[in-house]
Amino acid sequence: MISPTTEQLIEQITREVMATLQSSGWAGPCASGTGTCDGCGLCVQRAGAAVQRILEAGAARVGGGLGLTAVGPEIARLIDHTLLRPEATRQQILQLCAEARQYGFAAVCVNPFWVRTCAEQLAGTGVKVCSVVGFPLGATLPEVKVYEARRAIQNGAEEIDMVINIGALKGGEHALVEADIAGVVLACHESGAQTKVIIETALLTDEEKIKACELAKAAGADFVKTSTGFSTSGATVADVALMRRVVGMTMGVKAAGGIRTYEDAQKMVAAGATRIGASASVKIIQEAKRDR
Repeated sequence: MISPTTEQLIEQITREVMATLQSSGWAGPCASGTGTCDGCGLCVQRAGAAVQRILEAGAARVGGGLGLTAVGPEIARLIDHTLLRPEATRQQILQLCAEARQYGFAAVCVNPFWVRTCAEQLAGTGVKVCSVVGFPLGATLPEVKVYEARRAIQNGAEEIDMVINIGALKGGEHALVEADIAGVVLACHESGAQTKVIIETALLTDEEKIKACELAKAAGADFVKTSTGFSTSGATVADVALMRRVVGMTMGVKAAGGIRTYEDAQKMVAAGATRIGASASVKIIQEAKRDR
C-alpha cells in the first residue's frame, strides 16, 4: 500500500510534470479529438526528449495515453553502466565503454585507475565518466577523499560517487559526516563535476537513512545513492522512496546494488530514482526492448 507521504510526493511530481509540459505548449490530450495521432509532437508518446528531461529533473512517473510503454529502452539514459570489481581487466573496461556507446548509457562507473582510459574511449559520445571515492568502506580520511575526487576529475571524471563515513554517522558524529561530504562536493563543484553520496542503506536504520540524506543535502551534494553494491544488500524500493521523500525534488536519487532486470529498474524509477547503477545494464535494455 502507498503511504500518505509517498502519495503526496506522487501528486507533487504530477503537478510539476504537467506544469513543465504546459509551459512547452502541451494543451492536454490530442487536440484533433480523433483519438489518433496527428503528429503534433507535443504528447508524451512523441516528446521523448522532453520526457527524458522531466525524468532527469526528478520525476518518478510520466503519464500518457494508451500505448505508452513505461520508460522503455529510454531508461538507458538513466543508467550508470558499472564495473567496480577489483579483478576487472583493461579488456573488460574497454568492453564496458563500447557497450555504453552502443546503448547510450548516462555514464560508466569505474574505479579511479580506469578513469583516464574511459575518458579517452568516450570522448565526444555524451556518455559521462563516473568514479568512486572512499570506496567501498567510506572510512578514508576526509582529505584523502578530496584528493581522490580531484585526481579523478583531472583524469576526466564528470561525476563522483563518494561513500560517507558510515561509522561516524551511526555514532552520531553528524558534523563530521557533513564536513566529509562537503569537502568532496567542493572539489567536484569547483570543476563542474557532480557529487553522488553513497549512504549504504543496508547498514542503516530508517532514522539514520533520513539523517544521511539530510546531511548530504545540507552539504550541497547533487545526488544521494543507496549502496556500493559491496555490502550485505543493495537498493530496495522502500529505501528509494524514503530517500526521495527526504531530499525532495532538488536532488537526484541513485538506486544501486542488486538491480539486475528491467522490472527491477522500473520499480526503482517508479519509487523516485533518477539514476540507476547496474552492472547488468545491457540485459536491462534488452528486456526493455522486448517489452516494447
